[in-house]
Amino acid sequence: MRRRSLLLAVPAGLLTLAGCGDDKPDQAKTDKSPSTPTEPSAKIVEGPLPAITAGTKFGQKPTVAKGPGKPSSDLAVKTVVAGTGQTVAKGDFLQFDYLGQVWDSAKVFDNSYDRGVPLTSRIGVGQLIPGWDQALPGKKVGSRVELAIPPALGYGTQGNPQAGIKGTDTLVFVVDIRGSFNGKSSAKGKEVAQDNIDLPKVGTNTDGKAPSIDVPKKAAPKDLVAKYVLEGDGPAVKPTDKLLLQYKGVLWDGGKEFDASYKRGELAEFPLQSLIKGWQQGLAGKKVGSRVMLVVPPELGYGAQASGDIPANSTLVFSLDILAVM
Repeated sequence: MRRRSLLLAVPAGLLTLAGCGDDKPDQAKTDKSPSTPTEPSAKIVEGPLPAITAGTKFGQKPTVAKGPGKPSSDLAVKTVVAGTGQTVAKGDFLQFDYLGQVWDSAKVFDNSYDRGVPLTSRIGVGQLIPGWDQALPGKKVGSRVELAIPPALGYGTQGNPQAGIKGTDTLVFVVDIRGSFNGKSSAKGKEVAQDNIDLPKVGTNTDGKAPSIDVPKKAAPKDLVAKYVLEGDGPAVKPTDKLLLQYKGVLWDGGKEFDASYKRGELAEFPLQSLIKGWQQGLAGKKVGSRVMLVVPPELGYGAQASGDIPANSTLVFSLDILAVM
């Protein structure tokens, strides 16, 4: 089964900073060049940068002063708080909080702290503005980084009128790097006992490799089963969320694997509402950061219709790592 067979509809484009936190659909946020990686590489310098005058700790909403005089024409980057987590690599899905303002006026044009939910987007591949793509790879999770981005590495000469950004504005960002995910990522939740002998047992490894799924040689349950294998401490998944996942699926009968993100070495990103009903019902309410075992009866999967390596009327077993909400 190919990955798209889990979908009832094709997801729209990815979130970019071009939208500056508006409420428009993702597809509307991918227009025009602020998210295209066509700008030249820049020299990175340590300053000048405005002072952070309040909210100085990682995770706190910062207050940032006006720029001190004339900004550099280069990309200014400073690690304000040094994290000790995973090193961010180009192509990773970066999870972050941020505040952005204009150098000259200190006018804040967007921040994620007030929304209470960090953002997640790929870094270093042109989905964010070039200044971010060049400055953040190599930083560690848990770091707070301050950036001053010249127009050529921000929104270019056209600026972003919707956000009040002119084509001559240098932009200042404070970014808290909360997570970084790639094809080797796993959920890191607390192990939960799997003591029901009538249900499959899923491996608890957190090394980025596919977990084992051992299916009992018994009759499959008739109803949906959704159990924690590793219980995370993140927010509960909402039915409207778009999720970043690792997953593996096997048939109840015989335990044959029919699909896995691990084999492709790429994470899956799906709007929950576009997935089979067993995933929609089984993942809603589960905590981000968890590994979940699902047993999906035919009527909540593919029913009487065969799909790739899945025979008609098959009960399916999945291991799903809920890494982040997009």
